[in-house]
Amino acid sequence: MDTSSKENAHLFHKNSAQPAGGPSFTVGYPSTEEARPCCGKLKVFLGALSFVYFAKALAEGYLKSTVTQIERRFEIPSSLVGIIDGSFEIGNLLVIMFVSYFGAKLHRPKIIGAGCLVMGFGTMLIAVPQFFMEKYSYEKYERYSPSSNVTPSISPCYLESSSPSPSLILGKSQNKISHGCVQTVAIIGPIFGFLLGSLCAKLYVDIGFVNLDHITITPKDPQWVGAWWLGYLIAGSLSLLAAVPFWCLPKTLPRSQSREDSGSSSEKSKFIDDPIHYQMAPEDDKMKIMEMAKDFLPSLKTLFRNPVYILYLCASTVQFNSLFGMVTYKPKYIEQQYGQSSSKANFVIGLINIPAVALGIFSGGIVMKKFRLGICEATKLYLGSSVFGYLLFLSLFALGCENSSVAGLTVSYQGTKPVSYHERALFSDCNSRCKCSDSKWEPMCGDNGITYVSACLAGCQSSSRSGKNIIFSNCTCVGFAAPKSGNWSGMMGRCQKDNGCSQMFLYFLVISVITSYTLSLGGIPGYILLLRCIQPQLKSFALGIYTLAVRVLAGIPAPVYFGVLIDTSCLKWGFKKCGSRGSCRLYDSHAFRHIYLGLTTLLGTVSVFLSMAVLFVLKKKYVSKHSSLITTREKIGMSSSIKKETCAARDRGLQPKYWPGKETRL
Repeated sequence: MDTSSKENAHLFHKNSAQPAGGPSFTVGYPSTEEARPCCGKLKVFLGALSFVYFAKALAEGYLKSTVTQIERRFEIPSSLVGIIDGSFEIGNLLVIMFVSYFGAKLHRPKIIGAGCLVMGFGTMLIAVPQFFMEKYSYEKYERYSPSSNVTPSISPCYLESSSPSPSLILGKSQNKISHGCVQTVAIIGPIFGFLLGSLCAKLYVDIGFVNLDHITITPKDPQWVGAWWLGYLIAGSLSLLAAVPFWCLPKTLPRSQSREDSGSSSEKSKFIDDPIHYQMAPEDDKMKIMEMAKDFLPSLKTLFRNPVYILYLCASTVQFNSLFGMVTYKPKYIEQQYGQSSSKANFVIGLINIPAVALGIFSGGIVMKKFRLGICEATKLYLGSSVFGYLLFLSLFALGCENSSVAGLTVSYQGTKPVSYHERALFSDCNSRCKCSDSKWEPMCGDNGITYVSACLAGCQSSSRSGKNIIFSNCTCVGFAAPKSGNWSGMMGRCQKDNGCSQMFLYFLVISVITSYTLSLGGIPGYILLLRCIQPQLKSFALGIYTLAVRVLAGIPAPVYFGVLIDTSCLKWGFKKCGSRGSCRLYDSHAFRHIYLGLTTLLGTVSVFLSMAVLFVLKKKYVSKHSSLITTREKIGMSSSIKKETCAARDRGLQPKYWPGKETRL
């Protein structure tokens, strides 16, 4: 299903050639009246294929949108989330290369239908752990918030006395319009995937299983977990529904003779001639699997001997490493860097960024069609979009926010100076009388604008609840940082970042949209380069190898090593009930920004240099091709002149030794 829609449609309605020696039969080309049912079935096929692309892209987009939700729900680090995200691609590895090769010879609609069924059940299977786990517990906010609207005064400092000491806890653990149609739908899929993720992120994770009136946190709280599992059930159901039409379609559709001749001739004329002569055996409906398998290794060998194909494969793989890692952790980056909620981060990506990508791909296709760009021009457009895209991406380094002011982690308890790595200490004189745990993460925003890891570490003596808000009073550490204010209280939750960060977030969105558009502008030219640098009979197989390489070498590893490096910027880790380390609660904004943007830019730069190598080899190959063509024409011209001279000599031999005008003729 990951091969091109154009290839799917072309092979679906292309008739197989009759082998020599086989039983003779006549392949008729229908008239206009007879072609109408054919066109109807072709439209059904394109519509069904578009819906498959939509369902698959929606599931992939939704998976990206649930990264932070899964982190918090299962208390796992980003590196493990990266493995989960990469494992989404592993299922393709077992069959994609063989399906791309044999799919062109077997019943392709039924193969696609079977793939939809597997994809649907697999997507729904992701949601199963939710129904076997205990209800989500957001640490100990519940103790401050019983069912009544106004609670009696409760001392956080006193309540922490029964919890284990920090030392014990830490000691226990450490194309054409029909083809643009389908590709456009495939781009629309992630839009709805992220929007679905935004909607589900607003719903509490245990919705339908708990009384929501007793939930005291909101979607803006850093401990909030949305109904991540709900979207997987929806996406899986769509995939199952998409499988139905393919079981009702025939294996092939007839095609008019004029379209067959013009389409094949114009398509083959655009491909580069390979010096290695290779021709596949004619297709036959009765061809056995073993007979088709004999051509597998020769086809693979032919592809790997094509330097343009190999270089483009390497360039695309490195670029997709950059893009996969960037997209996977973009919601997390927006949350941590700009203090936005998961719901808003997913909404912004789905409604702004992905449409820019779709517009860029569509614009690239329009440019290719309007100016009728050749393969060299397409490569230049592909290279230029990458260069300008990553140059724009560099400006994002300047659009970051400062670290949140967290007492003992980023600032001192006095709130006057930053805290270095070796000076970080969650305990101070202001909370020395409280028996607090430094492994908890129950952020409280003091009236002085400083966030405290917990109300206990803020030295709060009492708490009360009004509605869903929990207010802490008589917090000695709040007064320690602002002794003249006289208001030593705070509220549950982390303090918002300053107004300048909101402005930076708007600039980030603008640059991100322009960058996404610029990078995606080279999508169609790159795809055309991929198709035209190989022989026509190897298109399906080459696309399968390309998709396999991108998934194995980019889709799987990129989220993993991005996550491992992002984890190094964590300032505060959470802990599970068993004492082992959980997910990260707070990141160093500066380190996170440099790792996330720096790694993306580095990989993008490598892909640009590989793309330059593609253009160089392509030009060299065209020059040699044209020079050989000129040489061939000269040889043909010389042979023709020799033949003429021979014929003239033969004629002269038949004539008398002298005739009128002999000297003039000579």
